[in-house]
Amino acid sequence: MNAPARLPGRFGPPALLIATAAVPLAGWAVHAAALHKRLAATRRDPLTGLLRRDAYTTRARRLLTRHGGTTTVIMIDADHFKQTNDRMGHAAGDAVLAAFGVRLTTWAGPRAAVGRLGGDEFAVVLHLDTAHRQLRLEQLVQALHNPVTLDDGRTVHVAASVGAASPDVIGTRDLGRLQRAADAALYAGKHTGRAVLATAAQAAAPSVNGRRAGRPGTEMWGRAA
Repeated sequence: MNAPARLPGRFGPPALLIATAAVPLAGWAVHAAALHKRLAATRRDPLTGLLRRDAYTTRARRLLTRHGGTTTVIMIDADHFKQTNDRMGHAAGDAVLAAFGVRLTTWAGPRAAVGRLGGDEFAVVLHLDTAHRQLRLEQLVQALHNPVTLDDGRTVHVAASVGAASPDVIGTRDLGRLQRAADAALYAGKHTGRAVLATAAQAAAPSVNGRRAGRPGTEMWGRAA
């Protein structure tokens, strides 16, 4: 007898088996994608998209181990941020923080560790050629001093203080000590409009959780946004 004709659009047994098996696989793929997004959200600050403290610290230490003396640790504070919030509202302040997040990420590149430590405080760890380190830091300061335009057309004039520290100068790859030195350098150049590279002496400044002791918000460093 001739085999029964197969109707157009109908599945044969092998195709039906594959299609049936694909249903739970497709469901797992959707679940895995959702889980990945949830895990990524726990690692990143929702406002700026930058790494939260724990994720930043893990990546920063890895970079310091891998690149050694050519790695630079950079601390950044947004200047006059409270005045922006008070004068123009918290939405304007959020827009400034989000803009800083974009600018830091763009400047540092995809291989860097870029984190929001809390409030208006940020950190970057990346490989920097020592011959071009100062120029790159000046470019960062310039990028952070460009005005931010709000959705309603208003312009916010912004500025940032930047301090940096590198193992080849400080003599250590320890993230905490490098952050302490970079933070001390930041405050040495506060409101000057220039980036300051830390000296070995600044690494000896008293610290709390890797930040200069006595700086505003030191006790809150472990609760980074």
